[in-house]
Order: sequence, then structure tokens, then C-alpha cells
Amino acid sequence: MTFRNRLQYLLVVRLQISNKEALYLIFSGKILVNGIAVKSNCEITQTDEVVYEGKVLQEAKKLIYIAYYKPRGIETTLNTAIEDNLKAILPFEEEVFPVGRLDKESEGLLLLTNDGTVYDKILRNENKTEKDYIVEVDKLITTDFLEKMSEGIVIMGKKTLPCKLAQIDDFTFKITLIQGLNRQIRRMCYKLDYEVLSLKRVRIGNIHLEDLKAGEYQILKML
Repeated sequence: MTFRNRLQYLLVVRLQISNKEALYLIFSGKILVNGIAVKSNCEITQTDEVVYEGKVLQEAKKLIYIAYYKPRGIETTLNTAIEDNLKAILPFEEEVFPVGRLDKESEGLLLLTNDGTVYDKILRNENKTEKDYIVEVDKLITTDFLEKMSEGIVIMGKKTLPCKLAQIDDFTFKITLIQGLNRQIRRMCYKLDYEVLSLKRVRIGNIHLEDLKAGEYQILKML
């Protein structure tokens, strides 16, 4: 079970019984959740162990959160059939997946986890999770460029949401997005006749790249 569900649902699916039979097992105290007999149709998550008559219906899952520096030239995919895939270079035994993407030529912070609830929490626009990127372009940055980028650019037939920009030097700026459209920053710059030379993500919400170098990682206690 990846998301939060009622205990009844798990019993129906795993034991192939009716809703009525599932409720009977619950109310009769025959179901153990984390070693304790429950008598209510409580909510369970992927971190809860559920046992019936000595049979484990759901193992308690240990959730893992990793801040990883994706190197440039690596595809953000676990598909081993794709050249330069992420899975081939990850130094973990645990099965984790990336939350969101960084295109092959981009680098920086990538969140890896086995917690399926994180995806919506991080990537949905309405949750307004900010992501910071440091971007170097091929021409002098102008006030007009910064203003147009911050107001939003039409790419792929859709105007991007307003965003925050801060100039770092003549060719480099920091941009803060809550969106994650495909190659968004590169497409926005291209529409203004700029080419991105390098792009590095340095923050996702309260998670920062800090001093990590390409290929390095840090285990996070929680999000």
C-alpha cells in the first residue's frame, strides 16, 4: 500500500473477502496493526505492518529520502535499456525512484525516495514547492530579459507561471520555479534568443544541494 487507506480495503484485497467479512474481522479484534489488535476501521499507511492469524498482509515499509547530485550527462530514468541511465550509477542497494526530472544536460539536486506520497507533495503546482536553479547563458543578461522571464513565457502553447529571478553576474542568474514543465528553463531562454550553457538545481523546498559534488548524496531524516 503506497497511500493512506482504510484497513478494510487492505483486507478485501489481500484476503479476497467481502467488505462485510473484512469489517467482521476488524471488529472482532483478529487483525493486528503494528502488533496491536485493532477494533476499528482505522487508516493505515505504507509504514504500518498488518497481520492476520500469523500471516503478514502488509509489511512495514522503511521510508528513505536521499538528496542526490545528478551529474551532467545522465538521463533521469531507471530504465536500464536507455543509455546513460540513472540506475546504472546509483550507489544504493535500496529501491528508490527520482521525484521529478532533470534533463540529461542539466545537473544538481535530485530527490530520491521509496515514498510514493512524496511525488504529489513536491510536484503539484498548487502545493507551491519552490525549486531554485543556477543558470548560465551565452549572452549578456539584460533587464528586459529578467523582466520577461519573471512575467512568464509562452512555451509549448502555454504561458509559464510568474517566477522569481536574481542576476548573479553578467551571464548567470538564479531562477525560482514552482512549475516543472519539460525543459522549461531552456525553452523560456530560447524564446528570448538565449542559449543555456549550464543549468544546476540547488534547492527543492527545504532541501538544499549544500556542498554535494556530482555523484555524491546525503541521507535525509525526513522531508
